[in-house]
Amino acid sequence: MAAVRDSAERFWNLTPDDTDVHPFAPLLAVEEIAPRVAFVSSFANVTAFDTDEGLVLFDTGSFLLAAPTKELVRVFTPRALHTAIFSHGHVDHCFGVDLYEAEREHGYRARVLAHEAVPARFDRYRLTRGYNACINARQFNTGAVFPDTFRYPDETYADARTLDVGGVHIELHHARGETDDHTWAWLPKERVLCTGDLFIWATPNCGNPQKVQRYPREWARALRAMEALGAETLCPGHGPPVLGEARVRQALGDTAALLESLCDQTLALMNEGARLDRILAEVKAPPALLERPYLRPIYDEPEFIVRNLWRLYGGWYDGNPARLKPGSDRALAEEMATLAGGASMLADRARELATQGLGERELALACHLAEMAALAAPGDEGIWATRALVYRARERHETSLMAKGIYRSAADEERH
Repeated sequence: MAAVRDSAERFWNLTPDDTDVHPFAPLLAVEEIAPRVAFVSSFANVTAFDTDEGLVLFDTGSFLLAAPTKELVRVFTPRALHTAIFSHGHVDHCFGVDLYEAEREHGYRARVLAHEAVPARFDRYRLTRGYNACINARQFNTGAVFPDTFRYPDETYADARTLDVGGVHIELHHARGETDDHTWAWLPKERVLCTGDLFIWATPNCGNPQKVQRYPREWARALRAMEALGAETLCPGHGPPVLGEARVRQALGDTAALLESLCDQTLALMNEGARLDRILAEVKAPPALLERPYLRPIYDEPEFIVRNLWRLYGGWYDGNPARLKPGSDRALAEEMATLAGGASMLADRARELATQGLGERELALACHLAEMAALAAPGDEGIWATRALVYRARERHETSLMAKGIYRSAADEERH
């Protein structure tokens, strides 16, 4: 069985026309990729180290797939879980420790190690459980219940930490990137690099419109640090491994270059005093990088990263004084409907724009007009049908899962 290596080769050689495959689709397969090191392909991957003192895991699986992920680990080794390292506290990476502990005598407890910011993340998840359930339903089109219990780490670290377990030496490093609590791991003897979600076979998840702050510049610096190591194998948070030093270096370097370009362009315009609207229109990711098979905007996208940079460095005011203390969406919609000659006029124009050419500009305007029409005439079934048509057209036009999920959710909303 070489499913993992075959997948790694296949994805490395994808072309921009290969849109029928997605790197996040789990193989649910396990394969030894270095002596006593196994890569477990799941939705969120797991890397397993078979040491003389017991099993060490870098990530442990999602709350939905922890059980089948554990069964794959057990194909690789029967050793008791000694240490679990959480790359970060997202719920697709840090569940299932209890399943390993249940294999041993009552009261057995493995060591869980993570960055010191992980406990605060778990506290926040419990505080905002309902909100996280809502945004995950939109983003992933799923009704899965967001968890309310978490395995808090037994030990935490701040900047760096080394582990020696059963003859395996592991170096842990903190980096702010997709999260503020991220850990990446380096095994110098095996030349294995575990990046967590700092590399995911897609445009970096650094602008998610529904999630908390992300850190593009610090993310790029972490990628540059990893690039310099000379790793032979890269085990990502999602997608297949990257095999071979040249490929690893290229993948990390290109990902860093994409983030650096977006950061440099955005900050240059911010320092000129540009509004967010102008920045969104002018900042462009290098097209050649977006065509890389590991940087396609299939999950997050550059425009969202630019917005996230604005939020990080500029706050929430976008530079348009009319939006500093705006009127309500409904009040503005009603006024625009009056000027247009009725809400149906807005809806008709929205339908026309959404069907005439499916260009980005036309679809964006169609969404504005359809939303205004629905707010101005919330009881009009025909207008709500137009609104659904517009958002479904927008969904089909988008490439990122995040944009598709939000537009799909909007199209499915019932008339109010």
